[in-house]
Amino acid sequence: MNSPEPFVTEDGSHSLRSLRFGVNYHSTHGALQESRHIFIDAGLRPLLAGAPAQVRIVEMGFGSGLNALLLRQLAEEMPDTRFTYTTYEQYPITPEQASRLNYPDLLECPQAWLADLHAADWDVPVDLTANLSFRKVAGDFLALAEPDGIAGDLADVIFYDAFAPENQPELWTVAAMQRCHALLRTGGRLVTYCAKGQFKRNLRQVGFRVEALPGPVGKREITRAVRS
Repeated sequence: MNSPEPFVTEDGSHSLRSLRFGVNYHSTHGALQESRHIFIDAGLRPLLAGAPAQVRIVEMGFGSGLNALLLRQLAEEMPDTRFTYTTYEQYPITPEQASRLNYPDLLECPQAWLADLHAADWDVPVDLTANLSFRKVAGDFLALAEPDGIAGDLADVIFYDAFAPENQPELWTVAAMQRCHALLRTGGRLVTYCAKGQFKRNLRQVGFRVEALPGPVGKREITRAVRS
């Protein structure tokens, strides 16, 4: 009854519409271009300029698995960097639903890469490659996300990909941003598509330095917040 409905976005990539929340997982202007612009290019790539030995990523909202798939592809290009990816999801889609998404075709990567993400056991770390450790955590991010949720180490970046404040308001509050602040190392950053004024004020209230960055196609700006 609450299974998300698939649709094709303007860049040709698939997305899903949540019937539970009445909202799309991605922009109608393009799921692939949106995820790449916000989470990979604005969130992750600045950290990779110096070819670090290790990068720890936390994601709020595993969803279709697109952000994780883009990271998997990037990890293949950087074999000397160890990636740790922990993602939280309260309302997962099924592996069968994921199998109908066209991301591997568009990214020219094996179908198994996306299938492995969705087939992975919950709450159990798995080494997808020699340099990528992946763990899905089932349940409420606000109840579960603690620094020890990433093996006792603080994160370098948070991909904050929850549904919008009007759909999941509890995930954009001061309390939620305090949780994110606690998960990040000094200098770590949170990146998200949301650029609402109240959300940015909440970020500043808990100690983030907030940056407004140009958005992807169809969106004027996005937000990157750095733990000072």
